[in-house]
Amino acid sequence: MVDPTATVCPRCAHQSVDLVFSSPVPGVWDVLQCPQCLYMWRTSEPDRRTRRDAYPEPFRMTAEDIRNAPEVPAVPPLRTA
Repeated sequence: MVDPTATVCPRCAHQSVDLVFSSPVPGVWDVLQCPQCLYMWRTSEPDRRTRRDAYPEPFRMTAEDIRNAPEVPAVPPLRTA
C-alpha cells in the first residue's frame, strides 16, 4: 500500500524511505521511516504528518540540521522501586 508519492520524508526531504511494517489487514496502512532523520509515520495519518509540502515548516529539517544536531542523551537506567 505504500503510496509512490510517499518516497520523500515529510520532515527532512530525504529521497527514500523504508517500509517498517504493514497493517495486519492488507492495504489499510503502512509504517514508514526515514533512514536519515529517523522520522516514522503511518500512511493513514493526515497530510501534515505524511507529505513534505504540508509538514509544518517550524519542524522541517535539512541534512545540515541533522549533522549539526546536539547528541541525543542516553536513556537512563530504570529505577527500581
